[in-house]
Amino acid sequence: MMIRFWRDRRATTAIEYCLVAGIVSLAVVAGATAIGTRLATNYYGKIAANLS
Repeated sequence: MMIRFWRDRRATTAIEYCLVAGIVSLAVVAGATAIGTRLATNYYGKIAANLS
């Protein structure tokens, strides 16, 4: 059963797609975090300082 699993190319393709999806999702999260931090620092911080 394990030999048949290792020889099956569909499983390899599925694992590759999962790895690519994981890397892309990490890049999206990192980018969104960087943009959110920059927005909070540059824009919202100035607006909050002017309101008080």
